[in-house]
Parts: sequence; structure tokens; C-alpha cells
Amino acid sequence: MSRQTLAALAATLIVAGPAAAQEASTLDARVNEIFAQATGPFVNFIFAPIYGTGFPWIVMWLVIAATVFTIYFGFVQFRFFGHAIRLVKGDYSDPNDAGEVSHFQALATALSGTVGLGNIAGVAVAVGIGGPGATFWMILAGLLGMASKFTECTLGVKYRNEYEDGTVSGGPMYYLSKGFRELGLPGGGFLAVLFSIFCILGALGGGNMFQANQAHAQISGILGDYPGWITGLVFAFVVFLVIVGGIKSIARVTEKIVPFMGILYVGAALIILIVEYDKIGWAFGQIFAGAFSGLGVAGGLVGALIQGFKRAAFSNEAGVGSAAIAHSAVRTKEPITEGFVSLLEPLIDTVVICTMTALVITISGQLIVNPETGRFVLNEAGSAISTIDGNTGVALTSAAFATGISWFPYVLAVAVVLFAFSTMISWSYYGLKAWTYLFGEGRKTELTFKIIFCVFVVIGASASLGPVIDFSDAAIFAMAVVNIFGLYFLMKVVRRELGSYSARLHSGEIVAYKS
Repeated sequence: MSRQTLAALAATLIVAGPAAAQEASTLDARVNEIFAQATGPFVNFIFAPIYGTGFPWIVMWLVIAATVFTIYFGFVQFRFFGHAIRLVKGDYSDPNDAGEVSHFQALATALSGTVGLGNIAGVAVAVGIGGPGATFWMILAGLLGMASKFTECTLGVKYRNEYEDGTVSGGPMYYLSKGFRELGLPGGGFLAVLFSIFCILGALGGGNMFQANQAHAQISGILGDYPGWITGLVFAFVVFLVIVGGIKSIARVTEKIVPFMGILYVGAALIILIVEYDKIGWAFGQIFAGAFSGLGVAGGLVGALIQGFKRAAFSNEAGVGSAAIAHSAVRTKEPITEGFVSLLEPLIDTVVICTMTALVITISGQLIVNPETGRFVLNEAGSAISTIDGNTGVALTSAAFATGISWFPYVLAVAVVLFAFSTMISWSYYGLKAWTYLFGEGRKTELTFKIIFCVFVVIGASASLGPVIDFSDAAIFAMAVVNIFGLYFLMKVVRRELGSYSARLHSGEIVAYKS
């Protein structure tokens, strides 16, 4: 498809926006029906629970892998934590190394793809069903997930393609194909293609349409109802301005927006915790007690564990392989250094930001407790904890913050928009690299995907395509099936890199460029 054809297609969609909005309900119904029938079996398979439990097997797949990598690499996330901080600060950065972005920019880009609505709405769902105890298991899964990020991002840099113009391409599709070939293993090329297909689908859906849809819902909730295609056009225009410049442009934006939105959200949480400081000890008591007793929540102890592990897996995407694509662009000649940097992601995303949300919800008193028994009161269906106004998801988080900051819903609206925007630009890069792996490098190929991505921004903000989003979420976790399967074969390569680097670091051969 030519650039002119794509431009004409985009223009047609934009001009036809108002008319399309009038037919939205009919179109949505048709798309929902078609997608539900065609993709239902795949979605049901990916999120199917383990027999006799409510635990999705895909979450167990991620948690087991994270545990294996943690043990195999000798708890690398704790042993090299201090060194990871120094790398992010740039102490060991050589500006002459191959790559496009700094360690900090790579971290910010990857974080912008994971820190998002899951930290706001997803945590509220987990705590609303599994109680405060879900937070304990969420933190544990986040700490274990640091080892998964370390493994995949090290491989992403080691097997990346470096081009004469200074650009690079990396990620699971490259280390699956090149790594398997290096080890003399079959099937690497097939796994790489399969991963790329899932990555493109996930980028257009969960990393794009869902974000645009939720951002429009939050904005219209503040400004009043108006057509979603207007939000879509604005977002598509701004997103295109950023992503057209490639990873360097994306990194320049994310290195500014990620710290800002992180400070904005965590700062608001700290204000609540400071105001309610006398309840912090009680809240942690609820977290630990609930983790091992359930405190009467739906599903009890097992329910808290399932919700905590599920939220961590859905939030930080450790093992999915997406972050390895962003980290592959870093300027370094030592692949293992980016592995160290990447292990900070689950810590920031899950252990810090998600825990802040859970603490605020617990302290706010939004969850109804029986004063006589001290146990939570379940709703009529017995599926979740009753809340004061019946709120769930993002509404519960908003209500919890509003107990201490009356105007927080406006701050939350800004946070949701920033989270959605940053997620979109990061996932555009992930999808782009998967696209160019399948169809070849080149400006025309890249521009084709970027235009398609922006068209899907408009579609996502305009329609409620439930089954489409479900399918794209399933595609994202299908990436983890392929990725982790490959990591088990390639983790010995990472251990070799770790041993070599560690020895040279301790011998003084590797020295900091600035102290």
C-alpha cells in the first residue's frame, strides 16, 4: 500500500468521522459480534483458569518464570540494585557507544508503556476483590518480575541489529531468531514471526485503542459528553508528531512526561498518607493479615493471592517481552548493563506506584468493614468487597483520593490522559519494530505503520469495541507465552554475560566515566 493511498484512507476516515459517529452503535454491534465469534476461543484459552481454581494459567506462567530467573541468577535484582541506579544516573555511560538513547531514556520509554491505567483502575479492582492482602502478593510478584525484565532486556541488547545510520532494532523477535540460530536450536524464526504478529495486534489494541477510549471517557467525564472522534483526532495528531521522529523523539518526550506523571500521582498519594499518617500502620497490618488470612474477602487467602499476582503481571508486563524492544535502543556496548537498568521497572511500576494506590484505597475507608468482626463486607453477589458508593475500578481510586483531596478527580483526569498518551507512544514503537521485522526496514515501511497506528487512535476513541480489546489483551499475553519459552533456552547466555561483566566490574576493568 502506497503512502498516498494510506494518506487518502486516513483523510477519508477523518472526514467521515461525524457520519461514522451516528452509526457507531450499529457498527459496534456488528464488530462485537464478529470478533466475539472469531476470537472468543483464543481469548478464552489465554485467560483460562487452572482447573479447579480461579487462577489464570498465563499468570502462573509469568510468576513461575520470574521465580526461576530469580533463583537462576542468584537474586540479581537485589545484588545489583545499587549498580543499576548508577547506570541510570549515567555514571558508566560512554557517549561513543552504539545505540540511540541513554539508559535513563530507555527506562523512561519502557516505563511509559507499563505505567498506566492498570496502576489506577487495575489495582482498585484487585483490592476491591482480593482486599488489602492482594497488595502483599502484588509486591512479591513485582520483586520476582524484576528478574524476568533483567533476562529479556539483556538479550534484547545482545542480539539487536545495529545499522550504519546509527539506528538499532531489537527485541524478542531478534533474540529468538538469532539466539536460537547461535545455539543450533530449530524454530527460532517461527517463534520470532509469531511474537511479532502478537505484538502488532497488542500494540494496535491494548496499547492504542483501549488507551484512547479510556482517555476520552475520563475527559468527557470532566468536560461533558461529546463525540469520541474529536478526542481521537487530537490524540492522533499529537501522537504522530512524536512518533514520526522515531525512538529518539519518543525518548525525549518520555524522559520528561514519565517523571512528571510519576511525581504527580505519587505526590498526591503521599499527601493522603501524610494527612492520614495515623492509619498507615493499620493499613500495613491489613495488608499482611489479609495476605495470609483473606480477612473474609471473596475467595479468602487464595482470592487475595490470585488478585495480587494477576495485577502485578498485568501491570509491569515482566516476561511479555515488550520492554526489551525499548531497552534495545540504549547506547551501550555491554548488554548486561541494560538488564540491570530494566530490573528497576517492576520496582517503580508495581512495588511503588501500585502499592501507593492500594494504600490510599485501604486508608480511605471506601471498603466497608463489619465493625463487630473486623472483616470486610461482601456485595450481594459475594464477588467483591462492598464500597461506600458502590464504586469499582478507576471510580474507586478517584473516590479514595477525593476523601483527602476534594479536587483530585481533576488531577486523576490529567494523570489518565498522560498515562494513556505515554502508553500509546511507547507501544507504537513496539508495534513498529515488530512490523519492520516482518516487512523490512525502511522509511516507507515505518511511515505505513505509523499512519495505521494513528488511524486506530481515532477508531479507539470513537467506539466501544469490547471483544477487540479483549483479543488485543490476549495477544499481549500470548507474547509472553512465546517470549518466556525462548528465554528458558537463552537464559544460559545471560548468565554467561553476567559472569563476565561481574568479574570485570569487581577486578576494576570496568570503571565509571564519572563518579
